[in-house]
Amino acid sequence: MKLLAFAASNSRQSINKQLVRHAASLVAAADVEILDLNDYELPLFSVDREKELGQPELAHAFLDKIAGADALLISFAEHNGAITAAWKNLYDWCSRIEVNVYQGKPVVMLSTSPGRRGGAGALEIALKTAPHFGADIRGSLSIPSFNDNFDRDSGQLTNAELKAKLVKVLGTLQS
Repeated sequence: MKLLAFAASNSRQSINKQLVRHAASLVAAADVEILDLNDYELPLFSVDREKELGQPELAHAFLDKIAGADALLISFAEHNGAITAAWKNLYDWCSRIEVNVYQGKPVVMLSTSPGRRGGAGALEIALKTAPHFGADIRGSLSIPSFNDNFDRDSGQLTNAELKAKLVKVLGTLQS
């Protein structure tokens, strides 16, 4: 299985990027490609800018990455209770090219934050909207209190209960 994984964040130190790397390493027998949203940075979307620029090559390239994958693993960062502007912008550009951004792929959605809700607001938004854009959502998990439950040095979840939940939800990608 070819697994495409990324954090829906443009922070270079993103804890969601750390989580998605760890999660991807737990998917058995997967050929994993981890993307960095910074490689797909685009001007702020507007219909005026779309008329001026057309459909940016980077948006096409991102959609091509999705097309080439068998499954997707995404960890959503939360900014002010919502998804990040970086993800929303890329998503908006892509949806103008292909409304089914997720292209029917099986998807596991994750989120984490330093707080007790673990980015649940961003995850809720993603879970609500993604099926309308072609996502076959297989499961989701919010990891609360990232700094208390993740060892940055080893890149591993330290909370056994959360790790078991993560392994279980990741197993849905292979069914």
